Amino acid sequence: MNNSSKFYDEMVDPASGVRPPYAAYREWFDRQDPARLESKSAEAEAFFRRTGITFNVYGESAAQERLIPFDLVPRVLSARQWQKLSKGIDQRVRAINAFLHDIYHRQEILRAGRIPQGLIANNDAFLPQMMGFSPPGDVYTHIVGTDIVRTGEDDFFVLEDNARTPSGVSYMLENRETMLQMFPEIFSRIKVQPVSDYPKSLRRSLAACAPSGCRGKPTVAVLTPGIYNSAYFEHSFLADQMGAELVEGHDLKVMDGHIAMRTTEGYRRIDVLYRRVDDEYLDPLTFNPSSMLGVPGIMDVYRAGNITIANAPGTGVADDKAIYSYMPDIVEFYTGEAAILKNVETWRCSEPESLSYVLDNLSELVVKEVHGSGGYGMLVGPAASKQELADFADKLRARPNNYIAQPTLSLSTVPIFVDQGLAPRHVDLRPFALVSPRGVDITPGGLTRVALKEGSLVVNSSQGGGTKDTWVLED
Repeated sequence: MNNSSKFYDEMVDPASGVRPPYAAYREWFDRQDPARLESKSAEAEAFFRRTGITFNVYGESAAQERLIPFDLVPRVLSARQWQKLSKGIDQRVRAINAFLHDIYHRQEILRAGRIPQGLIANNDAFLPQMMGFSPPGDVYTHIVGTDIVRTGEDDFFVLEDNARTPSGVSYMLENRETMLQMFPEIFSRIKVQPVSDYPKSLRRSLAACAPSGCRGKPTVAVLTPGIYNSAYFEHSFLADQMGAELVEGHDLKVMDGHIAMRTTEGYRRIDVLYRRVDDEYLDPLTFNPSSMLGVPGIMDVYRAGNITIANAPGTGVADDKAIYSYMPDIVEFYTGEAAILKNVETWRCSEPESLSYVLDNLSELVVKEVHGSGGYGMLVGPAASKQELADFADKLRARPNNYIAQPTLSLSTVPIFVDQGLAPRHVDLRPFALVSPRGVDITPGGLTRVALKEGSLVVNSSQGGGTKDTWVLED
């Protein structure tokens, strides 16, 4: 594989050849029969299809349920690289949790003028119903997914924070399981840090956040919107792996000041609810009255301290991409330290000067909705037509508060398996952190998403991307 492009190649140094973290893997790969690898690739696809590892694509009339493409070449990180990443993630996650507690209590960061008050007061994700209330254990973000991109040997940037309902961890686990089944011999030669303990760690972390009145072993359940949700596979997978019940809103009701779930033996009290339902649909008595996905009255039970909801309602403020632009200040304000992981330069279109710059340079920028996710509602300027640029400029002028813009990054590449052997493709990384009163637990690795189309910078599965196993090497 020869890649002399302007992008940082994580496997190959143009001057010296294969980089050290990939050396053992490349040596193994070069000894493989290409026909065997092609067969294994088809075998992995069949396994994913048989297991039901699919996702739904909204807004399309056909082929709504899709298989997530899996690439059999792992992404490899050294122990040293991971040490820096995990330290930075830990710092960022702790700062986000402190920030959420602050904005729902004394709002010291607003009083200090470090963040504009309007960015919170006018934020759709800010929930006044959470003011003055502290969740059990003071934990708001029980599960966090931090999207990270790389542009050089030690140049890692946080692209966005996912503190609401981060998804993708089931693919991280299944990718590893698939690799272990297909190529067990590699793992005896190359020492890779395990990820299989994540479900146990998740349950242990959630149980540690149970309400103070909980007696005995906490009962944990996963709340799903149902089988038509894009991440339903993950909801059922995690419930099964944790040994927790998978429930829908109609399975739950308020009983004696607690939340109880329907079982074959009657109703049973729940202590911790890992919800994969958005705030708006969580409680029709408090939020959207037409919601059929949530539990009427659950917010009253929550505010009474009789159930833990993970992640806490109102954490979406930390997902806001305008808030993201202030994360270096947020980290410094709550930890007293400079941010270990850098932000990507961001222009807030709500500010007239920034809006003017973005409009003048639209063809060179990536523009995102402040509450957007999954690659929807965004513009990749260099890949857009003149008409698309003109249409998006109209959207920006009409609702500038709804958008931020960032430069088109020179995302690093890693190899994928193609008919000709190996070819470089752009990637990002979503490590997963678990937060409890005991601290922050970060699984070594995470979900690597890869843009399978040559030259594409969009890695989201909903936009044609795939996934691959992420290896963090032992020391």
